[in-house]
Amino acid sequence: MGQLRMEKVQELMKQEISKILLQDVKDPRIGFVTVTDVHCSPDLRNARVFVSLMGSEEQMKDCWKGLKSCSGYIRRELGSRVRLRYTPELTFALDTSLAYSAHIQELLLKIEKEEGHDDGEENRD
Repeated sequence: MGQLRMEKVQELMKQEISKILLQDVKDPRIGFVTVTDVHCSPDLRNARVFVSLMGSEEQMKDCWKGLKSCSGYIRRELGSRVRLRYTPELTFALDTSLAYSAHIQELLLKIEKEEGHDDGEENRD
């Protein structure tokens, strides 16, 4: 399968899974979920769905359990919306890139604050 077609299918799956989670899934455990990426196997039989979860640790655990329990429903809905020979088996994976980038931003702000504080002391002498 061509790389361009694979990327288009992955992007379409990402959009449709996001819509399904936002509009159709009625599980109250699933709160702030963002589908960040979808990676498919070359034969499109398996898809890894990367999600970012927001909330407290307890809310994130409940949301993760909710995602696991409704994966069959999401797969069925995806199969009816995206016309493929085989509907891929969905595997959810936690995407921690947003938390990592927030941590890096926090460190950079801390460094900037410390350097600003040090410069002020040098100017007084």
